Amino acid sequence: MSRIVVAWSPDDYGRAALVHAVAEARLRGLGLLVVNASRGDALVDDRFATDDDLAGVRAELDEAGLAYDVRQSVGADVGDQVLEAAAEVDAALIVLGLRRRTPVGKLIMGSVAQRILLGAHCPVLAVKSA
Repeated sequence: MSRIVVAWSPDDYGRAALVHAVAEARLRGLGLLVVNASRGDALVDDRFATDDDLAGVRAELDEAGLAYDVRQSVGADVGDQVLEAAAEVDAALIVLGLRRRTPVGKLIMGSVAQRILLGAHCPVLAVKSA
């Protein structure tokens, strides 16, 4: 069965993505796959969730009554990790939060959102945090 994949991080951007993914899952009658990924190239990655962060997401999704899985992964490219997860579950939609980045920042650091938007084989919903 197809699912909605949400690229989630424990911050305002991930929160916005999760809120919209839950709404889409309810609207479409689909389950969710929450993907929290990291490049693993730093000793501390604020976007890689702690056990407490993940427990909070699971509690929220339990309360929403949705079928879901949560996946954490480490790899060379966060965008590729999300795209691989989406391909594995035949995603109907990918939801991600957008960060404001300067053009120079995108050039030097790359853009996970851009990688997902260009590489996805399904629709992508990109949302901003409030």
